[in-house]
Amino acid sequence: MYQRILVPVDGSSTSDHGLDEAIRIAKLTQGRIRLFHVIDDLSFALALGSEPRHADDLLKQLRSEGSRILDEAQATVQAAGVDVDTCLGDNFPGSVQDKVAAEAVDWGAELIVLGTHGRRGAARLILGSGAERILRQAPVPVLLVRAPAGKDAAAELLRASASVAAMAAA
Repeated sequence: MYQRILVPVDGSSTSDHGLDEAIRIAKLTQGRIRLFHVIDDLSFALALGSEPRHADDLLKQLRSEGSRILDEAQATVQAAGVDVDTCLGDNFPGSVQDKVAAEAVDWGAELIVLGTHGRRGAARLILGSGAERILRQAPVPVLLVRAPAGKDAAAELLRASASVAAMAAA
């Protein structure tokens, strides 16, 4: 049961909560974890901004950061004694949820585990829910691990409120 566990990671504390749960499951089932980080076309375009002539440098930076995130998560899984490998998804075009669904099929995942902010209200309206989009497209069961409420959640809500105010002022 759940021998192949796909864990999308982005380096956030929310992502870390999902990873911790995936490790617990893999230890119980003697399963294997594949860590997956996605550089999608939207993230690339937003990071690129108004400097398209620096696209190659930016992509190198995004790949480097993605590799760092994967390396750190891999070290955590290895320290727990669980088999792990990594995959950096950066082939365009496509959204994060498309890439996660495709990776689940290609790798033969039996479960996807990911952290979620559990956004509600204005924060969900403004920031959306990446976890929900993955859940809707996933070809296998998905375990959403909600991050504990606290300082991070309050800071995120404050950022969402500032975004709403900025849009209203524009």
